[in-house]
Amino acid sequence: MRSKRWLADCGIMPMQHMRVRLSVTLCTLWLGLFFLASPASDVWAAASDDAFVAGYATAVLERDFNVRAPSLRVKEGLITVTAEDLAGADREEVLRRLSSIRGVLRVVVRNAETESADTVSEIALQPPAADRGPGEVGPTSGPLPVGWLPEGHLFRPLLADPRWPHFSASYNYHINDKTVRSVGAVSFGETIPLYRTDAPIAGQVELGLQAGVFAIFDLETKSRDLLNADYFVAALAAYRMGGVSALARLFHQSSHLGDEYLLRTRVERVNLSYEGVDLKLSYDFPYGFRLYGGGRVLFDQEPSDLKPWATQGGVEFRSPQTFWGGRIRPVAALDVQNHQENDWRADLSVRAGMQFESLRVLGRNLQLLVRYFNGYSPDGQFYKQKIEYIGLGVHFNF
Repeated sequence: MRSKRWLADCGIMPMQHMRVRLSVTLCTLWLGLFFLASPASDVWAAASDDAFVAGYATAVLERDFNVRAPSLRVKEGLITVTAEDLAGADREEVLRRLSSIRGVLRVVVRNAETESADTVSEIALQPPAADRGPGEVGPTSGPLPVGWLPEGHLFRPLLADPRWPHFSASYNYHINDKTVRSVGAVSFGETIPLYRTDAPIAGQVELGLQAGVFAIFDLETKSRDLLNADYFVAALAAYRMGGVSALARLFHQSSHLGDEYLLRTRVERVNLSYEGVDLKLSYDFPYGFRLYGGGRVLFDQEPSDLKPWATQGGVEFRSPQTFWGGRIRPVAALDVQNHQENDWRADLSVRAGMQFESLRVLGRNLQLLVRYFNGYSPDGQFYKQKIEYIGLGVHFNF
């Protein structure tokens, strides 16, 4: 009941006409963009971003190069520092590391006496594939911090994976579905690295935990009935070397129907529960592209005749260029899964939208994504049901 009241409080209510839904959505989006584009927002975001970049750049110089640079300044994404402060440090490596910081558009090394730029030591633009904040990685970034409970992730979240644990809330409209049309979908979860260290040969490796809850609600019923809730937990190991990353998980998932839905429909519940192992490989290309693929196998599954094998692959794009003063970054992703249980028919998930660079909490960003899904339902109790929906959701990764 608390979940239902929470959805109602958040304004996720059934509407009778798609035109009303669309109007409300567009009005909300335009109001948000108006705020982001306002002069007051420009000043606040620029000052906040420059302060973050200055602090992060100072920490990189002191930690990785044992360099104190009192001359370092940041203004609108431009880092300036004097050549004298960088004396004795690897100039090329310093420039590479500073330019990989999110929000840095240019790095200039100046002569303290003449105030002229050393053009050989100038990086004009941020590397295109970098979309990193503190603790995030890409093909040109350096290693992440090591030790217990480190920040960041070696294997980045999969944007279009319907079952990637993170915080989200969305509205989905099911097309040509006779049983349900307006669905509210929420998820709660995260990936928590417990320990990270340098790999024996090259790269880094980390061990961690992953957990999530995925729930859907029928918004056209009087009490917004809970339809299905899936519970997921996994122990994971991740590896990264440059643009190559890998993730292996030992996981458990169980699925449960909502009480109101059971009382209303009298359907026969499936006691769906299983353990499994999966492996995913990923490569970050220049200009913001990423490819990934992998597979999974189930064991100790119930029902016992549930076929165990599945494959997964996809492509993602995080724009190297930002808009509205560096506050918005376009993103898009495609995820395709094939399950032996469903005769290897493809389940297609597409998401695209905006990542708000200026709305940062703990180094992570809010995303507003349009969603499209066509395939067999990822919601456990309905795994044999073919669905198609379009939707709009907000997503947040800590």
